Amino acid sequence: MFFKKEKEVIDLISRYLGEVETCVLTALKGIEAYLDGDVDSARGLSQKASDSETKADSSRHGIRDKLYSGAYLPLIREDIYTMVESVDKVANAAEACIKFFLNQRPDIPEVLRAHFLSAVRESFGAVGPLHEAVKCFLKGDCTTDTVRKLARSVGAIESDVDKIEWELTKEIFTASLEHSRMLHLRLCLDNIVEISDRAEDAADRLELVTLKSVS
Repeated sequence: MFFKKEKEVIDLISRYLGEVETCVLTALKGIEAYLDGDVDSARGLSQKASDSETKADSSRHGIRDKLYSGAYLPLIREDIYTMVESVDKVANAAEACIKFFLNQRPDIPEVLRAHFLSAVRESFGAVGPLHEAVKCFLKGDCTTDTVRKLARSVGAIESDVDKIEWELTKEIFTASLEHSRMLHLRLCLDNIVEISDRAEDAADRLELVTLKSVS
């Protein structure tokens, strides 16, 4: 019964990870559409991202119930759920980002559009290795070192996003724009980099669970 519950949790988290990744990548496509001037497509993709996030929330509740019913040892049970919650924040940040674009309609100057697109793709791209790392840990397909290496690759992406953010911030505040528009673009960038920040937090949580599971 103990191992059956663990398998059920693994299956639920695997499905949950897929829903989170779908949410993030759909939001990414929506922002790409917005930057390309296709607001209607962006709006439709935003709704699909929200639908995926809702499904992920439902799966997360199921994971919580299974864990509280006795799956996994008490030593790591809470840490597993905390990790799941931290992954949820990645989806939340992606959903919030596409909604920011559609609700506040930031006017991205043509000269900065490619830079913003690069920031979006890099930040949102952190969900891929995060998904792989968590699934690798849960299914036991990888060594502990491999899981930690995958988790740290998420941190490497976050560092790359930090560099893009630094350079783009300089570009924004040295452009010939009104100060209010500069601030709005900077706020837009804050929303973009939030995804990789939250992904790094989730990867850190995964490393903690990994360490406890072998102790």
